[in-house]
This record gives sequence, C-alpha cells and structure tokens, in this order.
Amino acid sequence: MITFSFYLFALCVVVSGFMVVISRNPVHSVLWLILAFLSAAGLFVLQGAEFVAMLLIIVYVGAVAVLFLFVVMMLDIDFAELKGELARYLPLGLLMGLVVLAMLGIAFGAWQSADTAADARVAPIIANTINTHAIGAVLYDRYLLPFQLSGLILLVAMIGAILLTLRHRRDIKRQDVLQQMWRDPKKAMRMTNPKPGQGL
Repeated sequence: MITFSFYLFALCVVVSGFMVVISRNPVHSVLWLILAFLSAAGLFVLQGAEFVAMLLIIVYVGAVAVLFLFVVMMLDIDFAELKGELARYLPLGLLMGLVVLAMLGIAFGAWQSADTAADARVAPIIANTINTHAIGAVLYDRYLLPFQLSGLILLVAMIGAILLTLRHRRDIKRQDVLQQMWRDPKKAMRMTNPKPGQGL
C-alpha cells in the first residue's frame, strides 16, 4: 500500500506540474499547482516528515496558491497578448532549456554514491520523539544562530522591499496624527452667533 501511494503521489506531482505549464487557462494552472502541492505533501507524509507536509499545505496551498488564484481572477490581463510576446522569446527559452538539461545530464552522469552514504547522518536522531519535536530540537539547539540570522535577513529584505516600492503622491490627502494631537482647540474651532434667519 505504501509503494502504491508513493507512485500515485509521484505521478500526480509530475502530471499536475506538466499541466501547470501547458494549461491555457491561468485559473486551471493555479488549480493544477494546488494539486501538485497536495501530492508533494503526501510524499512528505510517506517519508515521515509530517511537519513539512503540513507546512506545505498551510503555507503554499492555503496562502500562496490562493493568492495566485485571486490575483489571476481579479486582474484584467490580456493573455492573448502575453502569449504573443512569449512566442517571440520561444527560441531563446528552448536554448536555455537545452542548456539546463545538458547541465543536469553532466551532473547526474558524473554522480557517484559512496557505500557508506546510507549510514551518514547530517543531524542527530532523537530517540522516542515525534518529527516536529526533532526538527525543533535541531533548529533551536544546533542551528540556532543560522536560523535567527535567516529570519533577520528576511526581515531586512521585507523592509527594503517596502521602502523601495513606497511612493508618496502629493495629490492625495494623508492623515498627520501628530498634527491632529498637537492642534490648539482655540484655533481649530470658531464660535459664531448668527442672527435668527440670517444663517452662516
């Protein structure tokens, strides 16, 4: 049953990834992408990495793929024009694809596996513990500094992206909270005493 599930999930990943590329409708491409993510999560569960599988479902399927779907459905994009632009660069894309395939062929052609590769362990195995606890123990014990530095780098990258894309438009009224807090009530209001029937 495990072998059958493995080949089923692997076939779903390959077929759905292929359909993502060749689908004419972008909405269908996103739906195939979601199926690829779910199938990859099934493969992670079969390998005993249920925590990574849940992350894949929650982050990629629940956030990224749904965001792609909303963007594709809400934006009015002329896909016929985009396909015409892509056809111009088709020879260059095919050339780059051949170069990548040649590099992969060279890499796998020169691949050599050691006899003791199956016994090599990158991280220590904690006995009698679940997968999530073992990942947490490795991240927050052995790799604490790289983990925190990667989070800091992502924070700086997010702040930089916000600052680079921030545009101040002068024709838009913006709220100045400090000016509202520091204003003088005597200057902000004016008392009038109009006569009856005169109005303001």
